[in-house]
Amino acid sequence: MREVIKRFTVDALSVQVFEEPSALSRSVAGDVNAYLIDTVNRQGSARVILATGNSQLLFLKELSGLGGVDWSKVTLFHMDEYLGVPKAHPACFRRYMYERVEQKLHPARFHYLEGDALEPIRECDRYESLLREAPIDLCCLGIGDNGHLAFNDPPVADFGEARLVKIVKLDDDCKTQQVNQGHFPDLQSVPAYALTLSVPALCLARKMIGLCPGAHKAKPVRAALEGPIDPICPASVLRTQSQAVLCLDAAAAGALDWTRHECQDEMVAR
Repeated sequence: MREVIKRFTVDALSVQVFEEPSALSRSVAGDVNAYLIDTVNRQGSARVILATGNSQLLFLKELSGLGGVDWSKVTLFHMDEYLGVPKAHPACFRRYMYERVEQKLHPARFHYLEGDALEPIRECDRYESLLREAPIDLCCLGIGDNGHLAFNDPPVADFGEARLVKIVKLDDDCKTQQVNQGHFPDLQSVPAYALTLSVPALCLARKMIGLCPGAHKAKPVRAALEGPIDPICPASVLRTQSQAVLCLDAAAAGALDWTRHECQDEMVAR
């Protein structure tokens, strides 16, 4: 079956384009599965940051169906959480991860960002301490409609941020994405603030894999790959990360100027 249709690099970033979201998710799940098996075999454990959102659903489903990883030796983190939202809320990211990941894979530990903690600044400190306990082996992430990574929207993204976890105000583009994805009924229902891992926290991972399917991602993908490396498009920082690979489907890559990208191969059989 033909899956990868283009491969190229932009600065330090490797990019792969797949025909369909199903092929993208299946391939990334297989790569993550193999990487975690190897990591656990080599060092006895692994630490992984996962993303939420609709772009991750098929990937997480594929990953949970694969065998071979000793999940009892894997510690998981997630990237962000709405401020003040309880775990029972349908849009809560802790609920998303519990239902789709923890209940299915039974990792050694899933460390959750408590968005409804009574002292959110202290909660940021607690989560940052957990992240700093040992290296992060893998970070799987998506790109937001405004180019954000986690909840690092353009107004608050900081490539030199000293903190690993912080409280941020969500911009209107980000809140609109949450409504469009069905997480909230209207813009007014989306929390104004969230807790998020910073851009540097994500980039600490020894390996980064971005999953970005869908035509609605074409604009931020083009900004990330063909615009300046600047917080105006937070995902552009991926171009500085040699340990990262960005995986797109054909629709998400649809706005790219192909005269700017020298493809290493096309129509690769896997």
